[in-house]
Amino acid sequence: MADVWIAGVGMTRIGRRPERLQDLMAEAALGALAAAGLERPDAIVVATMNPEEFVGDGNFASNVASHMGFAEVPAVRVETATSSGAAALYAGFAEVAAGLARTVLVVGGERMTHLPTPRVSEIIGRSIDPYERSYGATMPALAGLVTRALMARGGLGAREMAQVAVKNHANGARNPLAHFQQAVSAEDVLASRMVADPLRLLHCCPISDGAAAVVLTTERARVRVAGIGQGADTLALRHREELTSFRATRAAAHAAFAMAGFGPERVDFAEIHDAFAPFELISLEDTGLLPPGKAGRATLDGETALDGRLPVNPSGGLKARGHPLAATGLAQIVECVWQLTGRAEGRQLDGRVALTHSIGGLATSNWVTLLEAV
Repeated sequence: MADVWIAGVGMTRIGRRPERLQDLMAEAALGALAAAGLERPDAIVVATMNPEEFVGDGNFASNVASHMGFAEVPAVRVETATSSGAAALYAGFAEVAAGLARTVLVVGGERMTHLPTPRVSEIIGRSIDPYERSYGATMPALAGLVTRALMARGGLGAREMAQVAVKNHANGARNPLAHFQQAVSAEDVLASRMVADPLRLLHCCPISDGAAAVVLTTERARVRVAGIGQGADTLALRHREELTSFRATRAAAHAAFAMAGFGPERVDFAEIHDAFAPFELISLEDTGLLPPGKAGRATLDGETALDGRLPVNPSGGLKARGHPLAATGLAQIVECVWQLTGRAEGRQLDGRVALTHSIGGLATSNWVTLLEAV
């Protein structure tokens, strides 16, 4: 299998955007191509979760490719719910690694803020089990159930969950592309309105618009995709072996580290899927970055802060950078590439190895990617 390198990355500002989704994706994609010094890719992989419902357009790979002026470049669309961006990266990686293309543009995006929040929640909720949904289950409700189980297990309380949001908002305040660029206190988090007990508003990521893009290539560059893996689990939460750990993340991490040929001890910083604050804590343990039961304490002790031993979500994460669904997995890659190449002004970290982690649905299709600076 050939090495796969990242030649360029690009991203829009995340938040409430008035532009069409096609324009946002073109902005990110053309930025990534410019950073790569490339006018035209050999192939395009597009990630959108549900443009048919969110913006009323279908056949979106061809739609976006044509909008960018690449109507004759082969394009495909990839979707694994909220991890679609990471899945698209995998598809592009596979094309390059297999020798099917020398350069692949991977671009993901979503536009949702123009719709009422209940409508957005209903569309996102279609990614959970239909039977559970028929009884009124929503994504926040099931996340709240998982959080209650985690709290009952011990080692996690209100202070640990609040600190995840405090840390990520502090990081987002340093990121000019983040949806939220203001700090919050633990008191702010604990005083915010209840969404799905015990999850409060400031435990949850916002509804966001935006796009991100990555150019993959066979040509040696400054950052290499060292490993990438997917894990899966049952769609229905009631059929899971356990609630307080995600099998899909553990499997994805195992595959990514096996491909890379090294373990979690080599990771210098990470971008973790924190759609709900406790999911960051679960995922730090599932990826092997922290021992079981230790993520809450490590967060309180500042180990995952920008100046900590293992900085987590320097971009602000989904919580503060924002979560434009299919763009998120790629936005994580963009942040890590900027960090590894010294371009994360105001929040720059040291390190040579980064990990990204993306959750699809309620942890049914998860991805872990390892990047290495050379």
